[in-house]
Amino acid sequence: MLLHIGAFHLDIDSQRVTPWHKLTPRIRILCTVLFVFAIVLTPNGHWWTWGIYGLTILNLVWLSQVTLIVLVKRLAVEFSFIGVVLLGTLFRDGGKVLWSWGSLKITTLGLTILGSVTLKAMLSLLILNVLTLTTSVPVLLQSMIELRIPPLLVAILSSMYRYIGVLVGEFNAMRRAAASRNLMSNKRWQRLVMGNMIGSLFIRTYGRGERVYYAMISRGYQGVPSGEKVSPTRRYDILALSLTAILVLLGQVIYIL
Repeated sequence: MLLHIGAFHLDIDSQRVTPWHKLTPRIRILCTVLFVFAIVLTPNGHWWTWGIYGLTILNLVWLSQVTLIVLVKRLAVEFSFIGVVLLGTLFRDGGKVLWSWGSLKITTLGLTILGSVTLKAMLSLLILNVLTLTTSVPVLLQSMIELRIPPLLVAILSSMYRYIGVLVGEFNAMRRAAASRNLMSNKRWQRLVMGNMIGSLFIRTYGRGERVYYAMISRGYQGVPSGEKVSPTRRYDILALSLTAILVLLGQVIYIL
């Protein structure tokens, strides 16, 4: 494998045996990227197109046998970060005014944009989460190298994934130390202690990163991950990629014909 990584278990469904899992990992990435680009580049208000893509992705969720509870939890966390941005698309000028209060007003155009952007985000996150749940991070990184992704970018992603677990461990240790000294009992003290902990964690991260880099250089690291033999593309992979391209084109031409 490319890396021996054990920071998080993101790929809890990677050992299942399904038609999706039988695809070569780089073909899974290509199919996912095709769908994401098709979803995002679809003009606002093309509901039938997103309906076709949505049904396809829901079938993929069923076909890949991912753990639905984990999938829903991840989507909920991700939407909590982009919810404010989505809400900002509602207040747009144009179309019929449905509600107004001072300078704020909701129009038909705003509702169309909000619904379109929400569907784009939902469908894109859904298929990306299916990919990460069913494919381990080392395999994803190796597949990115096979797809000629810049090796430096792959090295940054692999290092980030490898050491984010170390940072979480450091933060938890500092939090336990603060709690054992009764520094987390007061809300005012909590904010002060958390701020100091984040600053201290940044300094520790910088120092540890420098030490790790010098250790890697001394062991022959050249700045890019070493690749392995590229796995051959099978007829099954070509068929899956062709079917994905047909579904993507079908969703786009439905408004042309």
